Amino acid sequence: MTRRGVAILGSTGSIGTTALRVLARHPDRFRLAALTAHGNAALLAEQAVAARPPFVGLVQDGRDAGEGWCLGPDCLRQAAVRDDVDIVLNAVVGSVGLDATLAALERGKRVALANKETLVMGGHLVAAAERRGGGEVVPVDSEHSAVLQCLSGRPGVEVRRVILTASGGPFREWPRERLERATLADALRHPTWSMGRKITVDSATLANKALEVIEAHYLFGLPYDRIDVVVHPQSIVHSLVEFVDGSVIAQLGVPSMELPVLYALTHPDRVPDAGIPAFDPVAASPLTFEPVRMDAFPALRLGVEAGRAGGAAPAVFNAANEQAVAIFLDGRIGFTDIAAGISGALDALGAMPGDTREALDAADAAARRHVRDRFGC
Repeated sequence: MTRRGVAILGSTGSIGTTALRVLARHPDRFRLAALTAHGNAALLAEQAVAARPPFVGLVQDGRDAGEGWCLGPDCLRQAAVRDDVDIVLNAVVGSVGLDATLAALERGKRVALANKETLVMGGHLVAAAERRGGGEVVPVDSEHSAVLQCLSGRPGVEVRRVILTASGGPFREWPRERLERATLADALRHPTWSMGRKITVDSATLANKALEVIEAHYLFGLPYDRIDVVVHPQSIVHSLVEFVDGSVIAQLGVPSMELPVLYALTHPDRVPDAGIPAFDPVAASPLTFEPVRMDAFPALRLGVEAGRAGGAAPAVFNAANEQAVAIFLDGRIGFTDIAAGISGALDALGAMPGDTREALDAADAAARRHVRDRFGC
């Protein structure tokens, strides 16, 4: 069996560390060719010593960098285009992951994509790079992995709609007026998933679900009116696909990212993995579903509207959200200010052009600046 070379971009985050555990269980199928991290040099050094990949990169140049490491933002792209890399697992946070995705696809590689901002900001650029280079995008997000598994090669014309599930986050049952008093500690207390701080806050605002709706639009070629969201607090059903004949297929599993990571690496094949726990339907019961409270979580509506608008609007939504979440994580604004910052940026900048990489960069920068100015940061 020929082992496939894997580059992990964002190896020190929750998806990156999960991927390393998965790879360690399958040394006969995969070899680690590259690791990169944003700024956690200490953990990256531990990973490099343990795995000994031929390439190690650190985005933030610093004194803690190891000898021979590639330093600076371009290390992401350099890792992605290496000749010994067959699969690029893009698990970086934010829009910085776009260029590495485009470069890998241009070289005909598989991109196991956990960086949803890549498709939100530049979905049309990603599609064009796939066509030119012959690469492919396989989703790592549990919701999109579930849709991919449910479709199982069926053509999109047979799909009536896709239903993405949302846990509801820590504020699922909070009344709207209480959300104005939500603290950072409250927002980071996710009931079912263990994730990084930014995506945990996105889950609390439901901005992450807006990003996933836009992502699903590009991944599966579906119009927005055929992509729905429901709240599923148990996080057992990861997504559902309803077909034109009325049949519904759902993908279920324990709330662990190890399965979607493994499937993104092996798709369309399935391989045994003793590290993923067996599913117990009795222990998982009962399974419940609820409508989304759009009035309490406006970030979801704003993101879907941005996706429908197209142009630079999705990039503005993404950048404004990233900037507002960063300010919230610093303790300088309240929880409900995040959606207010996004709304203001979209009102001011949503009509900017977004047909080129340069135009998207301009929209991204303008949205971040708008949010910083709004909150005096």
